[in-house]
Amino acid sequence: MRGLSTAPLQALTLLAASSLPRMAVSFTTSAPSSRPAFATRMHQSSSSTSTDYGLGMDQQAMMESDMLVVVDEEDRLVDSDVVVSKKQAHTFDASQPRGICHRAFSLFIFNPEGEMLLTQRAASKITFPSVWTNTCCSHPLVGMTPNEVDDPATAYPQFDGIKHAAIRKAKHELGITTLQHDKIQFVSRFHYWASDTQTHGPQAPWGEHEVDYILFCQMEEPALNPDPEEVANAKYVSIEELKAMMQDPQNIWSPWFLGIMERGGFDWWADLKNSLEGKNTNMDVTFFDPDPAFVAEYNLPSHTRTTGVVSR
Repeated sequence: MRGLSTAPLQALTLLAASSLPRMAVSFTTSAPSSRPAFATRMHQSSSSTSTDYGLGMDQQAMMESDMLVVVDEEDRLVDSDVVVSKKQAHTFDASQPRGICHRAFSLFIFNPEGEMLLTQRAASKITFPSVWTNTCCSHPLVGMTPNEVDDPATAYPQFDGIKHAAIRKAKHELGITTLQHDKIQFVSRFHYWASDTQTHGPQAPWGEHEVDYILFCQMEEPALNPDPEEVANAKYVSIEELKAMMQDPQNIWSPWFLGIMERGGFDWWADLKNSLEGKNTNMDVTFFDPDPAFVAEYNLPSHTRTTGVVSR
């Protein structure tokens, strides 16, 4: 296990000025076992290129301005007029007990020796701060150039849009500038939810509800220049070292990372060559509930896989 230097990113490159009109939504949630009902309203959101994402923005600003890709439980795109902010989608409470289901990715970078670049989220992160997780975890956004919104019916297995998002965020969070689109391999998808009770207690106001794309990439160890608002620590670990870290009660972990590793992550890593060649790639959208540690008081047994999912 080797720790890495985490010098701050001096220049976050992002978002700006030009904007396109978009439709956003305000929302209320109906009975817990039913899908959320939405009332639409007009909202101005910014468009951005991947090279200028993040410039001059803090965590709160990105929660307001990032517009997420809303999908159903099978990762099918919801009506293009339904656009929600990162803040809206991650708000959890009794009226919206699993937030709003949206698309995400989890990028796993491996060095030539097959070690994974593991990261610890910054303490300043609004959702799931200070947890250890895979290399980079984030969302494709609406209105980005190049386009980050894939239609799975036609994009599988290439998924160009989700790979554009991974390249954008690897640069923003870790300062990685050498991640190549054609070296990223899509593996599978998971649908999960989790309340951030680990940080905020049984009435946690935040959580995650995502269809998460698993992306693998093996490359020469990139130069890292992490943004201290995003990443607190980074290190390369072997399978054995990661398993040992997971046994240490002082380490806390993201619920998505735990779920991924328990449901194929270790196997795909152990079979890395075939995983990178697409031989383990599949069209599955595997659902899992979180560990009980990530269940809030408003998360009820009557809730189902479609709680928090917008009707198409």
